[in-house]
Amino acid sequence: MRILLVEDEPTLGTWLARVLERSGILVDWVDTAALALASLGSGSHDVVVLDLGLPDRDGQDLLADIRSRDSRIPALVLTARDTVDEKVRAFHGGADDFLAKPFALEELEARLHALLRRARGGAAARLACGPLAYDLATQRFTLGDAPLALSPREFAVLRVLLQHAGEPMSKQQVLERVVSDEKDIQPEAVEVIVHRLRKRLEGAGVRIATLRGLGYALEAA
Repeated sequence: MRILLVEDEPTLGTWLARVLERSGILVDWVDTAALALASLGSGSHDVVVLDLGLPDRDGQDLLADIRSRDSRIPALVLTARDTVDEKVRAFHGGADDFLAKPFALEELEARLHALLRRARGGAAARLACGPLAYDLATQRFTLGDAPLALSPREFAVLRVLLQHAGEPMSKQQVLERVVSDEKDIQPEAVEVIVHRLRKRLEGAGVRIATLRGLGYALEAA
């Protein structure tokens, strides 16, 4: 999962980016509404986490602008402005969830995963494609009834493909959701990782298909 964090408090932004990435949630952190809109143009984010108190524009107005550009991306408002009026306005403006500061990190992570599941049409605490399953609580893969041992990069790529099961993902889209700085790894490396994953999944009832001109898609075999 890759999120866009729109937060103008440097201490909180730095901390959230660091701790969420330890949980496998990549974070692009910006501190103004203008940078948020520019970043969203890439189309590489799964969820927006938005503070309402921004220096260049009110967060409620930014939320409305985001909704006018993209009605599908989930948006979670994370703010100290937690009055009933602010909550109602945020939900009417297109927010999918609202979390008041201060907050528990575990709750934020759970809400982010819930938003992603909802956006992908799932409601359970696990993601699955055929016999392949990923438990969001334990962060473990199983294939059939057996644990699936993976290297860290194999794990990250397979999780992205499972989160978007049935949906074509280009090498660049996979890469953007696996590493925070794409300069550290080239798109061609995704081919190597996918090749290894195909060997691990061979004959198991799930496969990674190559869709010409579109990318990879995880699907039940």
